[in-house]
Amino acid sequence: MTGKKILLGIILILIGMIGIASILTMDIPLPSEVEAILKDKFTAGQIKLLTLINPTILLVILVVIGTILYQKVNLKVPIIEKLIGIRKESIKTTSILKYGLVGGILSGILLSLVSFVFNPIVPAEFLELRESLQPTLAARFLYGGLTEEIVMRFGLMTLIIWLCSKIFKGTKPFVFWIGIVLSAILFAFGHFPIAYQAVDHPTTGLLAYILIGNSLGGIIFGWLYWKKGLESAFIAHIFAHIIMVFAEQFSI
Repeated sequence: MTGKKILLGIILILIGMIGIASILTMDIPLPSEVEAILKDKFTAGQIKLLTLINPTILLVILVVIGTILYQKVNLKVPIIEKLIGIRKESIKTTSILKYGLVGGILSGILLSLVSFVFNPIVPAEFLELRESLQPTLAARFLYGGLTEEIVMRFGLMTLIIWLCSKIFKGTKPFVFWIGIVLSAILFAFGHFPIAYQAVDHPTTGLLAYILIGNSLGGIIFGWLYWKKGLESAFIAHIFAHIIMVFAEQFSI
């Protein structure tokens, strides 16, 4: 890896760490038995800091993977690349911003509609748990908008696309779509344990809600990463949360 690519990786880790630090603005409920053990040895502040370890390790691993592989499959981080000298040609900043804004508004509207449609059939226990785990605005914009995009798109999606490019001998459009859809679905599956924690026997409707609600935005953000670069996905994810925050006020 060249020095400039290492610098890119460091910048992305630092950006991701801003999002991880925003977790400190949340109260994260722990299983009672785990909390009892930790409280014997650590203060409340130290316990919060301990919750940052796993996402930090995941962030570093996936940034390293993404930094090594992203150019091999023609993906890009155009604005940062331009700033640090990796990219010599000019970039269309206006297009990056415009597509990110439109993608974010579209994602926010679609995800708000998904919540509106599914909420009547979602078990009350799940809604209560979701409410208790509701992230702060800082966590939604910074962890969701920045860290999740670095981990899921720059890291995981890039890795899947690279693996598929080896299997299918090239980077045809369907290879990118496999990476986009699969990384989005894997992110959604990561939320299934919450459903099983809240409800003894989750219904098909609940699992469908979690799958659709957590993968739909990821597909749009993944397309933006492919076509316009990682920064466009950042913008879209942040604006999706802005739209959802406004929609939640009207649903109360």
